[in-house]
Amino acid sequence: MKPKIGLALGSGGSRGFAHLGVLKVLEREGIQVDYLAGSSMGSLVGALYSAGHDIDDLYRLAGTFRNKYFMDLTVPRMGFIQGEKFKQFVRLFTHSKNIEDLNIPLSIVATDIIKAERVIFTKGPIDTAVRASTSIPGIFVPEKSEGRLLVDGGVIDRVPSAVCRDMGADIVIGVDVSQVKKNAEINTIYDVIMQSIDILQTEIVHLKSSSANILISPKVEQFSGKTFQYAKEIIKLGEESAEASLQDIITEIERWKEYQAVNE
Repeated sequence: MKPKIGLALGSGGSRGFAHLGVLKVLEREGIQVDYLAGSSMGSLVGALYSAGHDIDDLYRLAGTFRNKYFMDLTVPRMGFIQGEKFKQFVRLFTHSKNIEDLNIPLSIVATDIIKAERVIFTKGPIDTAVRASTSIPGIFVPEKSEGRLLVDGGVIDRVPSAVCRDMGADIVIGVDVSQVKKNAEINTIYDVIMQSIDILQTEIVHLKSSSANILISPKVEQFSGKTFQYAKEIIKLGEESAEASLQDIITEIERWKEYQAVNE
């Protein structure tokens, strides 16, 4: 008997490429991920991985990712970026699947900005869910879905560990990539919004205990959330943090097995 492993992938813009490094190490060590939950960039990585892409292919895709490719600017009313180009990207690389058709069960977290509620997508079009989950307030126009006005999942649930637990995971590994870059260069409204969100989320995490058994925190604070050109370096930091946490993960798995054996 082995435990069901849940992996909660947190928000953090381009720093979310570190999730790929974590997934690579878990694969290499034969630690099967049974459930995935993602907020913001974590939802995109989770969707691409759950859709069946080889991890090495995702490494290569990350190396070509640039934010300018997905910016369809609009007259600012609720955001500067319309987001349709990004939805097309998600639709293409997830083969227009619905969430319930993915290889690994996936929950995608967004925030209902009207009702101040967490919204969890477990079925329906992947592109709509990921587009909602990555809608940085003030940057992207909020996504409208089933009468709700939705923004970035990281606003309400930066690392959705509890969501993984609710999916049925026995052991939850959280990956937090949204550290604050201190002394950051602030030149644009995008910089102001991203840095403000990072500070706010960091303070919330300090006050809120994590429900993850293991929390991996790649040291990506030197990168801002928009530095997509440093994907290789960020992925490497994800690998290093996962490797440093391997013994803790193995210990947690063995502890679970021992508990089950005693209570059979």
